[in-house]
Amino acid sequence: MRGVDHASGRWTAARWTAAVTGFAGHVLRGHGQVMFLPHAAAGAVFVAALFAGGWEFGTYGLGGAAVGTAAARLLGVARDRVEAGAEGFNSCLFALSCAVLLGPERISTALFACLGAVVVTVVTAAVVRLLRAWDLPALTLPYCLPATGTALAAPAFAHVWPSAPSPAALPAAATGAGAAPAELVRGFFAGVAQVFFLDRWYLGALLLGGLFLASRAAGAAACTGSATGTATAWALGAPADRVADGSLSCNAVLVALALCGVFLEASRPALLYAVLGAVTATVATPALEALLAPSGGHALTWPFVLTTLTFLAAARSFPRLGRRHRPAPGPATTPPSADRRPHPVAPSTPPGTAAA
Repeated sequence: MRGVDHASGRWTAARWTAAVTGFAGHVLRGHGQVMFLPHAAAGAVFVAALFAGGWEFGTYGLGGAAVGTAAARLLGVARDRVEAGAEGFNSCLFALSCAVLLGPERISTALFACLGAVVVTVVTAAVVRLLRAWDLPALTLPYCLPATGTALAAPAFAHVWPSAPSPAALPAAATGAGAAPAELVRGFFAGVAQVFFLDRWYLGALLLGGLFLASRAAGAAACTGSATGTATAWALGAPADRVADGSLSCNAVLVALALCGVFLEASRPALLYAVLGAVTATVATPALEALLAPSGGHALTWPFVLTTLTFLAAARSFPRLGRRHRPAPGPATTPPSADRRPHPVAPSTPPGTAAA
């Protein structure tokens, strides 16, 4: 084989370069899979947006995806899943959540994020097997479980929890004026940015650029979800700052992507169904924040997971909502796809309308 020294059995520089380049592609596709896109170019745009938001976001996002992908390879996860980035997106999100919850500058946070990224790989396999009985996807559930566990447990460990007050964030009644038009525009873009924990609205515009780069349908679905979530929060009288920062609409972005093109065929009924799901996820966000108040009220992507699983299970009762074909599971020793869309999919193939 070219690039291998057959006499010694050692890899040559060319083979090492090819291996590193291939692994980098898997990691980038892991970032893309946060938006349902096994697309390295879109993933590269997402990484650029993370670094634009701060070194900690870029470093933790890349590191988490890399550790999760490497752990999956070492544990023998199906090669097509690893290559499609299906083993990198949950670990990427978990590492980002560690940076947000525990402080990115601390060595203990970096070590905890690395260890957690490996645990996420194990949780992914378990969740996939449990949900396989109902033919439902794992979505970001393998990230939500350990991230919520971290938020609950961290204050009990002095070497993990930063010197900070109690994380309790008890719910309070909404106060203040409603959002102005300018705040609605910021909220539209910020809803996309918040998927990656980014709090700057213009980074949401960059992320949307990555989505449209991979698929115009994916970008349109994300825009629909963000617009729906922002409009719902405004119509229900959410405080202007909550509308403008996108924290109430980010889950709506993911729901719209999942329900219109990824798991359900893109159609007019599916679009209306996705809009209803986006409204539901927006309303569910403060409800889950209230339930999780003792650990700081971090809803993460729980509204997306719970809404999407419920709507997908119900969709089987609605004949006008066509389910996308999903390939049969691999060998018995390999868990079926835990990813949120069927793969392998050629990077140039638009994901229907799904991108989140």
